Amino acid sequence: MSGNRQVSAAGGYRDLEDKARKVRQDVIRLLLRQGKGYVGGALSAVDILTALYFRVLHVDPERPNDPERDRFVLSKGHAAVALYATLAERGFFSLEDLLARSPGSIPSFPEMRAVPGIDMSTGIPGQGLAVAVGMALGAKRRKSGVRVFALLGDGELQDGAVWEAALAAGHLRLNNLVAIVDRNRLQHGGDTEEVVALEPIIAKWESFRWSVIPVDGHSFEELIPALENVGYAQKPTLILARTVKGKGISFMENENRWHAEVLTREDALRALEELGVNVREIPLEL
Repeated sequence: MSGNRQVSAAGGYRDLEDKARKVRQDVIRLLLRQGKGYVGGALSAVDILTALYFRVLHVDPERPNDPERDRFVLSKGHAAVALYATLAERGFFSLEDLLARSPGSIPSFPEMRAVPGIDMSTGIPGQGLAVAVGMALGAKRRKSGVRVFALLGDGELQDGAVWEAALAAGHLRLNNLVAIVDRNRLQHGGDTEEVVALEPIIAKWESFRWSVIPVDGHSFEELIPALENVGYAQKPTLILARTVKGKGISFMENENRWHAEVLTREDALRALEELGVNVREIPLEL
């Protein structure tokens, strides 16, 4: 199986920064084609997904169903377009094939049978971590080296199923499991701390027997070492990634109306221009 340990020729993480910029461009293209979707939470998750698929996960686009591949579950299913764009950039399929679908036919939430490279169909808040716990437990019982990663939204932590799964994972000492919380502090309805307060998040997860690593969710220097920490502690790992909703596009950052705002062509062109695209060369249909 191919690894993701390539080193940037320029040193550091410039290669990943370029990948993340391209993924953000493709998120905008997909959402415009889709005619609906969740742009803010997709953009906040891009750097996490880029770090996973280009440096951390043991996956091979040529062998997408390899039983010994690492697993990834997008529990915050509304960020599906960010996962699609990342998978396309990683080589699981051509983004143009997805864009060629009829408007509205691109799944708003991850669907295993609709898009290559998806390990689990999700959409119901709280569902993904429970599935990831089952995957990690199964790998343990098979004595497999498979690692399981799950990305959750912070608003999702208000769902009781998350805490049931977290309690089970801590009890079972699933050190092959990593949960990542996209902590952008905004959800449908407002600030998470005003809807249903989540803090103190770190203390809560530690009380459930998890190792907790807080990081800047847009810093590859912090994300990658934390993600590669899996297995060292004899317990599951939670990465609390501080992020910005709408990251990368100035008029969307920390603006909760972009949780599910439909993109107009003008919005998309403005966003793409900020992301370094020469919009004068873009065809009318993007």
